[in-house]
Amino acid sequence: MKLKYLYMGALAMTTLTACENLSTEPDGATLTEEKKKEIGEALPQRAEAGVRGIFSHFSEYFPNAEALGSQRHNDFGYSSVLMFTDANTEDMVSSDNGYNWVGNSLTYDDRIYTSNEAQILWNDYYSIVYSCNNVIGSLNAESDDQVTQFYLAQGLAARGFAYLELAQLYQFNYKGHEQSPCVPLITDKNSDQAAIDGAPRATVEEVYKQVNEDLTTAITLLTKAQEAGQKRSDRRYIDLAVAYGLRARMNLAKQAWAEAAADAQAAIANTDARPATIDEVKAPTFCNANEPNWMWGIYVAETDDVVSTGICNWISHCGTFNYGYGQYSGGHQISKKLYNSISNTDVRKGWWSNENGISDNLSVEWNAYLLDYGFKPYTNCKFAPYQNKLENDINANDIPLMRVEEMYLILAEAQAMSGQDGKKTLEDFVRTYRDPNYSLRAADIQNEVYRQKRIELWGEGRIWFDVMRLNRGVDRRGAGYEENCVLNIPAGDPILLWRLPQKEINGNNALTDSDNNPNAPTPVAVKDEDVALQ
Repeated sequence: MKLKYLYMGALAMTTLTACENLSTEPDGATLTEEKKKEIGEALPQRAEAGVRGIFSHFSEYFPNAEALGSQRHNDFGYSSVLMFTDANTEDMVSSDNGYNWVGNSLTYDDRIYTSNEAQILWNDYYSIVYSCNNVIGSLNAESDDQVTQFYLAQGLAARGFAYLELAQLYQFNYKGHEQSPCVPLITDKNSDQAAIDGAPRATVEEVYKQVNEDLTTAITLLTKAQEAGQKRSDRRYIDLAVAYGLRARMNLAKQAWAEAAADAQAAIANTDARPATIDEVKAPTFCNANEPNWMWGIYVAETDDVVSTGICNWISHCGTFNYGYGQYSGGHQISKKLYNSISNTDVRKGWWSNENGISDNLSVEWNAYLLDYGFKPYTNCKFAPYQNKLENDINANDIPLMRVEEMYLILAEAQAMSGQDGKKTLEDFVRTYRDPNYSLRAADIQNEVYRQKRIELWGEGRIWFDVMRLNRGVDRRGAGYEENCVLNIPAGDPILLWRLPQKEINGNNALTDSDNNPNAPTPVAVKDEDVALQ
């Protein structure tokens, strides 16, 4: 039988799928679904191991080495996806050189369906889905046990998260594309049959329906668990506020504005996080999940394999002040035109070096480091090295997945688009936490929120999903890119869509080449020139 990369090339790739223990008795006997559920409830530590297995996929040591045929230094779980999608935008400037492992994403050669990136991205998401299905299928949805409810909610919410992002990578925005092909929809209900027959691409509407069901059920379960006193042990797990935040993202993508506003408000009301103050972001930070503004994050420990490699981890590529690829590749810069749109009174201006290559947010010693290494102007100064130690060679930074600031920006956009006072929400947020002198001058509040998110969430892997849901193009003219990476891709261009990898087409009996997204030509570089920020 052909190897299935669909729901789970993870079978071959993961070093540990802890939740598989839920399906196996010591004597190897075949178990009914009812028996699996009994075991899941009788031995909650096994369910806990399964949930840990879900979140282990977010930062992993070469999880796709077997599928790729080699160990690639940009292959470290879901955090690789954050790096690829940021490199696809017009805001993450970097040099296409031998030390930069996102060169294919800078030029959109990652859209070739035999590319390493195409396989990594697909496998990383479906590994999460696979582990989620194992957890969901092993627990009794009718149970009143608060621990069971909590673990089941983790599987549902994480699956909803994965499919929401897949939907925005493999198809255009929801409105107008409801019946367009999206991705194969594999759940705990059909996974066994899909392994035999394969699974076709579900429609966008079908995928969003599943996402909504998963997140809504997770919210119900987490509400009950919370009322019973069940809490997450740390921020790598999903709590009620995060589940509301995920559904706010979904409703924003669907242009369900009132619902998105309500969910963002619920996320803010239920979280223990608060926006970081101006003083708290006057120096490099965003490296520890215990920071007050984090709602959800990827936990990375000093003992993790990705850390032991030294350089094969997210902060090695995306950091400036730590040892790693960033030191040798020239680092990452912000788009010059986006930087120039930031007010001089906005504390975030110092999240990057200025035209002279230094930042007002840095000490003399740290600015000297930037100059000594020859980093270009507008270089990333946002992310602190581990333990705030300059040139630290221990790359154990946590990675943000959701910060409460995003919820305020979602709320402002959703309010404005549903006839509420989003202007006040936006102005109050920016004045209080980023720029005391901020005043909204743009008539288009939605576009201004988009600009604010591009600044606030730069480098965190979120903006590509706004590019897709808002039906934007990618215009790198005037941003500071090297000649071969100056692209001007119009909205709706098929190159913006990822293609299903060749191994999935070959291994999925329900798919053929004709079912894939169009084989769009790689974009050709255009003449660089100064253009206004869109």
